[in-house]
Amino acid sequence: MSKKFVYMFSEGNGSMRELLGGKGANLAEMTRLGMPVPQGFTVTTEACTQYYADGKKISDEIQAEIYKNMAELEKISGKKFGDKENPLLVSVRSGARASMPGMMDTILNLGLNDEVVESFAKKTNNPRFAYDSYRRFIQMYSDVVMEVGKGYFEKLIDEMKEKKGVKLDTELDADDLKELARLFKEEFKAKKGFDFPSDPKEQLMGAIMAVFRSWDNPRAIYYRRMNDIPSSWGTAVNVQMMVFGNTGDTSGTGVAFTRNPATGEKKLFGEFLMNAQGEDVVAGVRTPQTIDQLKEIMPEAYEQFVDICGKLEKHYRDMQDMEFTIEDKKLYMLQTRNGKRTATAALQIACDLVDEGMISEQEAVLMVDPKQLDALLHPQFDAAALKAAKPIGTALPASPGAACGRVVFTAEEAVEMAEKGEKVVLVRLETSPEDIHGMDVSEGILTVRGGMTSHAAVVARGMGTCCVSGCGEIKMNEEEGYFELAGRTIKRGDYISLDGTTGNIYGEAIPTVPASITGNFGRLMAWADKYRDLGVRTNADTPRDAKKAAEFGAEGIGLCRTEHMFFDADRIPAMREMIVSETVEQREKALAKLLPMQRGDFEALYEAMEGKAVTIRFLDPPLHEFLPTAEEDIVALAKEMNMTVEALKAVIASLHEFNPMMGHRGCRLAVTYPEIAAMQTRAVIEAAVNVQKKHPEWNIEPEIMIPLVGEIKELAYVKGVVVETADKVLAEAGITMKYHVGTMIEIPRAALTADEIATEAEFFSFGTNDLTQMTFGFSRDDAGKFLGAYYDKKIYEQDPFARLDQKGVGKLVDMAAQLGRKTRPDIHLGVCGEVGGDPSSVEFFHKVGLTYVSCSPYRVPIARLAAAQAAIKNPRK
Repeated sequence: MSKKFVYMFSEGNGSMRELLGGKGANLAEMTRLGMPVPQGFTVTTEACTQYYADGKKISDEIQAEIYKNMAELEKISGKKFGDKENPLLVSVRSGARASMPGMMDTILNLGLNDEVVESFAKKTNNPRFAYDSYRRFIQMYSDVVMEVGKGYFEKLIDEMKEKKGVKLDTELDADDLKELARLFKEEFKAKKGFDFPSDPKEQLMGAIMAVFRSWDNPRAIYYRRMNDIPSSWGTAVNVQMMVFGNTGDTSGTGVAFTRNPATGEKKLFGEFLMNAQGEDVVAGVRTPQTIDQLKEIMPEAYEQFVDICGKLEKHYRDMQDMEFTIEDKKLYMLQTRNGKRTATAALQIACDLVDEGMISEQEAVLMVDPKQLDALLHPQFDAAALKAAKPIGTALPASPGAACGRVVFTAEEAVEMAEKGEKVVLVRLETSPEDIHGMDVSEGILTVRGGMTSHAAVVARGMGTCCVSGCGEIKMNEEEGYFELAGRTIKRGDYISLDGTTGNIYGEAIPTVPASITGNFGRLMAWADKYRDLGVRTNADTPRDAKKAAEFGAEGIGLCRTEHMFFDADRIPAMREMIVSETVEQREKALAKLLPMQRGDFEALYEAMEGKAVTIRFLDPPLHEFLPTAEEDIVALAKEMNMTVEALKAVIASLHEFNPMMGHRGCRLAVTYPEIAAMQTRAVIEAAVNVQKKHPEWNIEPEIMIPLVGEIKELAYVKGVVVETADKVLAEAGITMKYHVGTMIEIPRAALTADEIATEAEFFSFGTNDLTQMTFGFSRDDAGKFLGAYYDKKIYEQDPFARLDQKGVGKLVDMAAQLGRKTRPDIHLGVCGEVGGDPSSVEFFHKVGLTYVSCSPYRVPIARLAAAQAAIKNPRK
């Protein structure tokens, strides 16, 4: 039996998401539940994959299946596709299995041409509506399928409105719209060199191909990379008979959520427009009305809608985001999906649904996207400064948080400024999916048009970025690089601040303060901690970072990088003195100056962690990183060291390495200069002894981590130095204390020989940053220059430094964990690279059976939640 590529809505159900995509599966499910869904069919995600496999063509077999289902749809509707007397018009919409709001393109009113539109006008006895539908179709089809930009058509509409002296599209009459359709087709021919396609079958295949193509447009690729969606999934296409919200004042269209997506409040939230179609509500061309106003305008449709909302939420056991159309007082449901929400709303909804008995604690834990927590942990405005500031405008609070930065007008400017380290606020007439890369790097987003369900609002909420939308008072002059608001001119590069919770806009920089965390956060985190197996520690080099991480629930320090402590102005001279020393005695003299500084640092860390585990990594970077490069610094150091400037320059030149990443660093320094390891060991153990004496109730067991080991004898040698020094310090103090010596696994050879290394190492911590560099053979600092080309050509889909490469680097981690446990069954296995706070990587580490992950302080809650989700989805045996 050949593969089935097309399903009628009545043949599918909600569990067929992978095949029918999210939208198709939900349309099938609503059909199954007996809801008023305009019927149609779904061309599967496998057909999309096949389209790419066939060299971007829709095979004859798939085309035949599409037409067969179109015939079925004609039967259901009693209308005929392309017929002049009784035409069937359809919408063509995409629907991937992961929700990608605004990433894909939609075409409405497909099936119209010059002849069909005339009979359509007669049949409906509503020429204005017929020509409005036609001009929309030409505009959408030209934009989405033929890639003629929207802007050209918008300009023609604006010119027509000006000529007629009207403000709104709805004030144009049938003749105006007929004329627009003609002008649109002329514009099309001028741009493309051929006539607008009039054969409905050609239109249909063009539209389906455009949806398949949109799966690979730059904005979809960027969105997939941000959200970890594989390109192999493909998108489905939904072909659905049209229902019309633009037939007049008894029709309309809208978008609604069963709860407030910004706050989580249990109350219907949404917007609609009378006499409008699909995109009008979110495009922000006209200002929509709130959903509760529908009660007055059309009470019956409103009651029916409220009833459906309740049923859908109960059925899906989650907050729903729905689209609906009312055609001549009759309600139709066009889609439902689990709604995108802010982090605050996500926590509120998860806790409320548990309290309402709708879901379990585990389901609540699975419901919140760990990456969203980031938004809760980020700054709010300083209350006093906010009180003193006067807003220059206010608009819709589309996505909460506080943003302050310099004004930019394009996504490209945003990226350019952000790369220079500037904080930016992106100001746009309205955002479109092409702006995604600029939105991603901006502190906040401000738009002139668009409601609470506009592209900017939905995407910003998903990213946890502050957004204020629909500030119609703004006069934009993007070309000249300024905008006007409340009599003020704000230029490119000026500071503005946005309050995404109130919608206020301030024409100045307002300082921000760290976020305060609500009770819902504590509740969800308590559930997460109850179900996770993986420990969560933090990477911290300062007491401030360690305290912050402990507030966020860190269970210890998994990585303290000691080299960061040597760069302070009062320390670097002693460090440099140590490096340029020519004898062991000289070196020890310089190290003796560093010893009290290191000891003081470690004492502060032990104090901050209050007896929790602290893993201290010994000196790792190549020594040349500490040496001066400026002439005046070189002269000063030469004088200090009683050397000639020439001699010092010769030392600096001799330390220069061609490939410092693979050079004289990590444990190699301790092998060459064991006195460095001895000084660091003394500092660690003396600090632990001092703090333990002060706090007898704590049980301090220092963990010393030797970096960059690749050979068992290396580790044995350095460990010998550590043990000799540590035992001597403990004997001097007359105290017994357990301490542990382990290593960082960051060289492939260490992973391959982990069974040998575990004979000496009491713990492993995977340094995934270096392990990734070494395994891929490219440097993290230089990879950015060429990785872009790799993403474009789909050689890599993800940045391997941001998300663990599970196939290659992951295989080494898994192997090392197994080999290490074979030798030492009670070995502690941790991760301290950047990916320790990445949810998909955390899931992998849970499966491999590691003991803990360690990440930066702000990612601790993310790792805790991700670890709980991993444990709920894949319980350890």
